[in-house]
Amino acid sequence: MFNLYSHGGSGNHGCEAIVRSTIKVLNDNSVNVFSHNVDQDIKYGIDDICNLQNDTPESIHHGSLKWFLGSMQNKLTGRIDLTVRYQRKSLFENIHTGDICLSVGGDNYCYAGVETLSAVNYALRKKHCKTVLWGCSVEPELLNDEQIKHDLSEFDLITARESITYQALKKINKNTHLIPDSAFTLDRIDLPLPNGWKENNTIGINASPLILSSGNNENSVMEAYRKLIVTIIENTDSTIALIPHVVWDNNDDRVVLKQLFDEFKDTGRLVLLGDYNCMQLKGYIARCRMFIGARTHATIAAYSSCVPTLVLGYSVKSRGIAKDIFGTDENYVISVQNMVNTNTLSDGFLWLLKNEKSLRAYLQSMMPDYINKAYASSALVKEL
Repeated sequence: MFNLYSHGGSGNHGCEAIVRSTIKVLNDNSVNVFSHNVDQDIKYGIDDICNLQNDTPESIHHGSLKWFLGSMQNKLTGRIDLTVRYQRKSLFENIHTGDICLSVGGDNYCYAGVETLSAVNYALRKKHCKTVLWGCSVEPELLNDEQIKHDLSEFDLITARESITYQALKKINKNTHLIPDSAFTLDRIDLPLPNGWKENNTIGINASPLILSSGNNENSVMEAYRKLIVTIIENTDSTIALIPHVVWDNNDDRVVLKQLFDEFKDTGRLVLLGDYNCMQLKGYIARCRMFIGARTHATIAAYSSCVPTLVLGYSVKSRGIAKDIFGTDENYVISVQNMVNTNTLSDGFLWLLKNEKSLRAYLQSMMPDYINKAYASSALVKEL
């Protein structure tokens, strides 16, 4: 049995895209998907393509026996294995010896909370399951932590979605393979275009609260987006489509995009999209003339649809994916941490505009083979 875990919920349409495309690549609709937010997954129809299981962490009552045992282990060893087993009881009760378990968070090892991932993986291995780190990006400096390094070395299979992660992980786990993110294979659904959308002449923009907070100055990143919109208006006759890709309560792209829309709506050049599932969003992104995005899977939707794309990135995944596609991340990825000039995003767009035709032709020539490589992961998993 295949089990997908570390899935945060489909309100992040990148997470949704990973789940949908993983099931497509594995070609198996009997997959168990353990979700931290089942309601979101039902809303976007994930329950129609898999066995959806609840993996919302249970709270442990302060002062209870479970709390005491977990606290003692943490004080004596620094580990949180018992606490995690109590919190994730449903997960461990519904996974069985011999199962293949795919950690599908993608970039979970780029953020805080890695010790919880390690504890979950340890418990699954104690149940004699095969563990797979699926379509991952990992910040190389994390490998300086011995506990994380040991955890990663124990996976039965790792599929790294870009070469920076691959080069780092293959040194500690010989079962590491370089394979594009499964979301490159995601199907698209083309809904009717909204009023104001110009066919073949609409430029998509995605922004996120996360990208604002990742910069040295949140106001400067927002100002860079404002200047980008002004630059598009002054240098093209295109419509600008503001496209959200994550709608979590505490991390909702619509908050940032609505602010930008309100500031520029009087120009008559902007369209603000609502919330759709990841395949429908890909349908809109695929019909953009160009795309400027902050969310990784929004840009994957653009790349895989051969749309010339500029990425505003904050981690190894953006740089690595661009390098694998173009041979370099220069001109294709703008690092938000290093963005001190608020004209950087506008300048990046002008370069994209200048090279639009050649970029589209290049993507059209190489992307079919690149997407096809994503299917290689299925055979590797089934060999387990």
